Amino acid sequence: MGALDHISELFDFSSHKKHKKRKQLQTVEIKVKMDCEGCERKVRKAVEGMKGVTEVDVDPKQHKVTVIGYVEPKKVLKRVLRTGKKAEMWPYVPYDVVDHPYAPGVYDKKAPTGYVRNPMDDPRTTALARASSTEVRYSTAFSDENPNSCTVM
Repeated sequence: MGALDHISELFDFSSHKKHKKRKQLQTVEIKVKMDCEGCERKVRKAVEGMKGVTEVDVDPKQHKVTVIGYVEPKKVLKRVLRTGKKAEMWPYVPYDVVDHPYAPGVYDKKAPTGYVRNPMDDPRTTALARASSTEVRYSTAFSDENPNSCTVM
């Protein structure tokens, strides 16, 4: 924006509208308990009716609803909850992201294949799931990917 544009906006008294902050394109993932195709259809219709939604993907096998659009995550969750279904923000992250996926509080039997609970959601499990610097140092010392590693193995 040029200097003249900025000055002209400052002295423009023709309209007294406030500038709305544009929403960013977001991907919102929600865990929803869905039992049948009717539940799936009900949730899809509720979310598709929202302003700013560009794409809705419902995966009943993983109990997951993915919404892409110019929306706020809390509003999407509120809309899904209005359908009467039990819903929460997607609590899982891919298995590869966590250093210790089998730590207590991180591993979840109910999680979809390849996912574990996000350790950043619970401060008690964060320390257990994170690898310490000495742990990383010792594990990379014997790694096949490290060219300077020990060749005794």
